[in-house]
Amino acid sequence: MNVTFIGGGNMATAIVGGLIAGGANAREFRVVEPQRPQQDKLVGLFPGIGIFGETSAGAVDGADIVVLSVKPQQMRVAVQALASHVAEVPVVMSIAAGVRLADISRWMGGYAQLVRAMPNTPALIREGISGVFALPEVGVRGRRLAERALEGVGKVLWLDREDLLDAVTGVSGSGPAYVLYFLEGLEQAAQEMGFTKAEARTLAHSTFAGTIRLASGSELEPAALRAQVTSKGGTTERAIGLLEADAVKSRFVAAVKSAAERAKELGDALGAED
Repeated sequence: MNVTFIGGGNMATAIVGGLIAGGANAREFRVVEPQRPQQDKLVGLFPGIGIFGETSAGAVDGADIVVLSVKPQQMRVAVQALASHVAEVPVVMSIAAGVRLADISRWMGGYAQLVRAMPNTPALIREGISGVFALPEVGVRGRRLAERALEGVGKVLWLDREDLLDAVTGVSGSGPAYVLYFLEGLEQAAQEMGFTKAEARTLAHSTFAGTIRLASGSELEPAALRAQVTSKGGTTERAIGLLEADAVKSRFVAAVKSAAERAKELGDALGAED
């Protein structure tokens, strides 16, 4: 599978690395990246990869899929530069938050073989999750090409509505930050109770990692698993009671919804540009 990336940042690097780890050859990839330090980094990581300073026919010709991996604010300029070279490309996939496919299609002069995906940062260690939506014009081959690209960095969840990608952004796109926020709190509590920084990190990280494995391997809902370790009158009940008294769960749910709403606002703003 020949893949061209427009933008050579962390997520593009993660996808290339994941696909190579799965058996792809570096020569199957081309990256349009204007920044010389990042070009050098990519060449060092993936000897044989094709590097281009700007979008051109040579960067795109023969690509099975083009991946738009620039920042949302750079998307319009990036796709306009791509528009004159994309007619023979089977599918183009955007991994930029907020930017809607209708706007990308408009900026590209009506090209409609478009897929939009929202991966998250655990993709950097090939443990990510990507929500994905395709326009009706994308056929089976185009969907499979998009899926193959993303499977190199984690799981893929196909969606039947594009607006759900804003929700994916709120839940899993921003989700690693929520996990790290609570991890910070557990480490801080451990240190304040007398553990060294290293000890606190070991306790906190092992607790998070083990609990995720426990939940993933169980048919029980998280609430049921939590009840199993929450004895009446015990230590866990007191801790959970304090969190419930401060409405921590409901505030957390509101925070996730707020992140999703912000993704929608960004899409509205970007789409309103002439």
